[in-house]
Amino acid sequence: MKCVICHGEDIQVQDIREELKVKNDIVYVQIHIPVCRTCGERYYDRRTIRYLEDIERKLKQEKGKLKEVGKILVYT
Repeated sequence: MKCVICHGEDIQVQDIREELKVKNDIVYVQIHIPVCRTCGERYYDRRTIRYLEDIERKLKQEKGKLKEVGKILVYT
């Protein structure tokens, strides 16, 4: 498989953290997908997209379990 962006051939399956924004929060979700090691292009299959959409829907309904790792404060 060649990368559609850089046409490189170094595409490997990696564990990455996808970022979902829910209201004022950022939630990181660990997923396992192919990534071009040359340019960083990510390749999502339908199953992974449905998984991320499911998690986002649960978070918006406040049904997801979250672990607080840190805080970001904004000075106004």
